[in-house]
Amino acid sequence: MAKLDLTARPGTQEIVLTRVFDAPRDTVFKAFTDSKLIARWWGGSLYQTTIDTMDARPGGTWRFVQKGRDGREHGFHGVYHDVTSPERLIYTFEYEGLPEPGHVLLETVRFEALPSRKTKLTDLTVFQSVADRDGMLAAGMEEGATASMDELARLVERG
Repeated sequence: MAKLDLTARPGTQEIVLTRVFDAPRDTVFKAFTDSKLIARWWGGSLYQTTIDTMDARPGGTWRFVQKGRDGREHGFHGVYHDVTSPERLIYTFEYEGLPEPGHVLLETVRFEALPSRKTKLTDLTVFQSVADRDGMLAAGMEEGATASMDELARLVERG
């Protein structure tokens, strides 16, 4: 299975995630825009994800709720700015929990078709500040992203 690559250069407000999937671009894109599929991979095996709202179109909103093994719930929401199938998604992302809400980031996910029906996913996340970015990394973003991408790979690579 391919590995998630996370790049967070010191002093920048960005995190870049990349991963190659052994699945066609249309399949990977659909897994990001179909609420039934998102609920199956978002959060990996660490969380159970419920889709509260998902309108994957420019101006549409989304809200997902994750429930951990400890029973705690975590809400996330945002607005889609661009949905260009099967190439790109741009949306805002905000965690509703502590330490304090209001830290909105902008996420651009690109889906690149590769030979042999593979897809390279590049996820550029831009934070409002370096402190916000570093806080997300300290909160375990890499572990959560890896779990999600591993589960996504299992879903889309089944064929």
